[in-house]
Amino acid sequence: MEDKSIFKSWVPKWAIIIILFVCLLHSMILLGVYTSNVTYAASFLDIEPEDLQFAMCVTYGTLLATILIESRFSSFFPAKNYLMAVYSLIGITIVSSAYITNFYVFLLLRIAEGILMALPVITIRQLLIEQFNSKNAIIIGFSFYYGSLLLSTPFIMNIAVWFLDHYDWKYMLYVSGGLQVLNVFLILVTFRGHRITKKIPLYQIDWMSYFLVLTAILCGAYFFVYAEKKYWFESSQMVLMLMIALITGGLFIFKELLVKRPSFNFEVFKYANLRIGFLLFFLFYISRATLSLCHSAMFSIWNWDPSRVAGVQYINGLGNVIGLILAAYFLMKSVSTKIIFMIGFSLIALFHFWFTFLFVPDVALSDIIVPYILQGIGVGFLFVPLILFTTSSVPANMAVSSGIVGVSGRFWGSTIGFCVMQNAVVFLNKKHFLKLSQFVTGENTEAQQTITATAQSFMAKGYSADNANTLALKKVFGTITKQATLLADMEIYTIVGYGLVVLIILIACNQHLRQTMTLVKSKIWIG
Repeated sequence: MEDKSIFKSWVPKWAIIIILFVCLLHSMILLGVYTSNVTYAASFLDIEPEDLQFAMCVTYGTLLATILIESRFSSFFPAKNYLMAVYSLIGITIVSSAYITNFYVFLLLRIAEGILMALPVITIRQLLIEQFNSKNAIIIGFSFYYGSLLLSTPFIMNIAVWFLDHYDWKYMLYVSGGLQVLNVFLILVTFRGHRITKKIPLYQIDWMSYFLVLTAILCGAYFFVYAEKKYWFESSQMVLMLMIALITGGLFIFKELLVKRPSFNFEVFKYANLRIGFLLFFLFYISRATLSLCHSAMFSIWNWDPSRVAGVQYINGLGNVIGLILAAYFLMKSVSTKIIFMIGFSLIALFHFWFTFLFVPDVALSDIIVPYILQGIGVGFLFVPLILFTTSSVPANMAVSSGIVGVSGRFWGSTIGFCVMQNAVVFLNKKHFLKLSQFVTGENTEAQQTITATAQSFMAKGYSADNANTLALKKVFGTITKQATLLADMEIYTIVGYGLVVLIILIACNQHLRQTMTLVKSKIWIG
């Protein structure tokens, strides 16, 4: 009997699984290498943090759009040559970015990286799924993979901090690019050169749909990332971007509904699990976005150095691991999906309510460990079940479309989550700062005594009376600014906490949540 396996006969199954996992983790590097240290990466490129956030959206958004046409490329080329070429190009783009200081050229590289991230995804994942013959094997395998992605941020951030202490930033990019060489070597040694799919001509690629949806995604992301900075609809640029996003998005939907063989099958939205899963993913990522406020407080309020903040994130990572193990156990025991979702979102809600009381001028590490771990457990507990729940109920012929829905839920959830947090912080900071500033007046005896005492302490250090008064006012208003930030964070956490409570109640009342998920029969495509 002819051996049709893409792997050479001497490669054991356990080695095949490890190799495929290693090849999939390239996305961890591409998404994490710049987000691991936003401040430094932004200063390296001489851009604002919003610009870097948009650059990340460009990569993820391009990946999302490219999934539509990826199968055409992977079907045209033999898998071995195709994957080796893609990983080689990924390495080249990462190393090239080390020499780019112009933001617009950097964006073009991020578009290229988004395309290259998407190209090997379906091929590698399908090969990986084929190695698993049981429900438990799929659960364990993908818990490991998505756990690695969840842990990528603290892992890469700690590497970044170490590199910045010992070497130049470019060396981190060199190492990241070098890891792609490892992928090329593994594929060269273990893959056979024959074709595993029927060859499909490249001229059948639906370029029109691709460019329409890519334009809609990038313009929509631009709108949400820069909306607060450019004062929303007061900016003609924001209005133009939103109009382009809506028009191109509408044309894409109209075109896909009319053609006989659409790139994206809108029939997937007939399945209740997919609709619910998309919504839950969206809300899940918005609730995750609040963690950035904790990290911001560590830097700006509690004055923790970057190495300490990087180390603290391992605590959250430990929670992720615990949550992933618990979720895998619950899934293997066929625990109701509704129960899993309620427990996961309850843990994240508890984190928000608990941390509300920790936004104070100074805290000890011991104070934040428990809620910080709880957030990690909640995220780890929900992540894999949400992915499997969203995609497993859809028939095999719609697998790619269901995967795109899962990816889009995460993309728009993280993008809009950034926008929501950014606008909420600015609005509430301004509100609380104005209220607190009213107390620093001539009529407020306590405030004047504080200013006088502060000025006298500066005068004792040799400052003139005018300079001492200026510095005293600056210090008092600096304290007010920090207090306004803490009050804003408390308010955001309280609102999100109550929002999660409402979501938990709605999940409990929902009648469409399936009791368990059929993973083996459905030939899932994991988004």
